[in-house]
Parts: sequence; structure tokens; C-alpha cells
Amino acid sequence: MDSKALPKPIKRSYLRSVIGREYFTLKRQFEWLKDSNSFARCDTNIKLDHSLIRHRSFILRPLRDVEMYLQHNKVTNLRLAIERIDGVVIRPGERFSIWRMVGRPTARRGFLEGLVLHNGKIEKGIGGGLCQLGNLIYWMALHSPLTVTERYRHGFDVFPDINRSIPFACGATLAYNYIDLQLRNDTKDTFQLNLWIDDEYLNGELMSSRPAEDKFEIYETDHLIKMQPWGGYTRHNRIWQRRTSLIDGMTEEKLVTENHAIMMYNPLLAA
Repeated sequence: MDSKALPKPIKRSYLRSVIGREYFTLKRQFEWLKDSNSFARCDTNIKLDHSLIRHRSFILRPLRDVEMYLQHNKVTNLRLAIERIDGVVIRPGERFSIWRMVGRPTARRGFLEGLVLHNGKIEKGIGGGLCQLGNLIYWMALHSPLTVTERYRHGFDVFPDINRSIPFACGATLAYNYIDLQLRNDTKDTFQLNLWIDDEYLNGELMSSRPAEDKFEIYETDHLIKMQPWGGYTRHNRIWQRRTSLIDGMTEEKLVTENHAIMMYNPLLAA
């Protein structure tokens, strides 16, 4: 089948969705238990000195048909998640998992109702909005020697581009706990992830035990919007990583991912 031809989305029953979600959640928890010693942990005694990349994203971004209280609740959810991740140290051979560190986002733990996307529709759910954290960490990981071992993105393009500063589909969606973002340190260096929130931004900085030896650039090619036979539009692109040695200038390019998403808005209409 043509890689640009996507089937019309399938609507699954609520019961099937719940059963499937709990099955995969338990399966992932068993995997964590089996490999518990291989995961990175926070260490308040370690403060690395060399910054590889610093990135930030707006916290409160008005979205069409989305109530602003969900955006404000997202700030609370992000703060709770960051408390569990800020300062995590990823040593050689270790893995980093967002959900293993954050845990299940429940109301009992203080998480609030936020924006979630389900089958391309905007819904409300406890812990909603944490995808912004996944997006931030994934973007920084792409600018580092860390290996992305697990990453997912929405199969739907829900909102039109508004002041987009990075290529389409460079995010990482999250859903506890089997839709995760996981990184692995295959180098001999140690890395540390620092996260914080100010009045306007979610901020992140990736630190290293040694100065950077490479410069990383992320870019897209083959961007395409296509009308499908079933009447909807889809969006496609390829994301690449260009790695340039700061020592000898040698350059290496690698395909990071190929994205295909169903658009939930008409691309021919003005923003």
C-alpha cells in the first residue's frame, strides 16, 4: 500500500479500549519490575556542568474550542511530574522512562483534569497535558548522543500550525504507561536532565559530564498534505538528524522518523 494512503480511523468500543489499556499497563509494569536495575534515578548529590541543549515551550497557549482552565490545570500536572524527574542522572548503559519516574497520574496524587486527545477528539482526563513534557524531552534528546528507544506521536494532526518553530511531528505523546518516551545512554558519558517552570514557559536543560563534541540539527523533508479517498486529509513528512563533529567537522545524517497523521481540520481554510 502507498505509504501516503492512510485508512479511515476505526472507532473501537469503550469496553475494548478499557480492557486493552489495562492489559498493556500491567504488561509494562511487569517489564519494569523485571529490569528495575537498568533505569536511571534522580541523584541530588550530582550536578553536571556542561550544557548540551536548553529548550522551552509556552505553557498557556490558547487553543480553539479548548477551555482555558484545562491549560491552567496542565501547569499543576506538569509541576507534579517535574518533581519526580528533575535532576535525573542517566549513567552509561542506563535507561530513562518518563512514566516509570512519574507514576500513574491520579486525582488522589493531586493531578487535575486536563486536555487529552483520544481518536483525534479533544477530551478531558486526569493528568492531561503531560504530552508537553514528552515533547520537550524528546526534542532535547534529538540534540544529544542519547538513543531514543521508545517514542510515539499522535496519529492525528489536531490543531493548525500557529507560530510553529520546530518541524511538524517532532513531539512525543504520552498515555500511562505503555505509550512512553524512553531513552538509553549508549555512551561513556553521564547525562542529567533539569526541568523547571516559570511564569510563561516549561523549561528544560540537558547536561553532560563532558563538553559537547558534536552539534545536532533537526530538519524535515518531504512535507506533504494529501486528500484521501475516504474524504479526509492527511499530513506526512520525514524528520532527519544531522550530526556534525566539533573536532574534525565530519557530518553524519540519519533518518529519525517518517510521520503520517490524519488531519482534524481543513488545510484549505485560513487559520
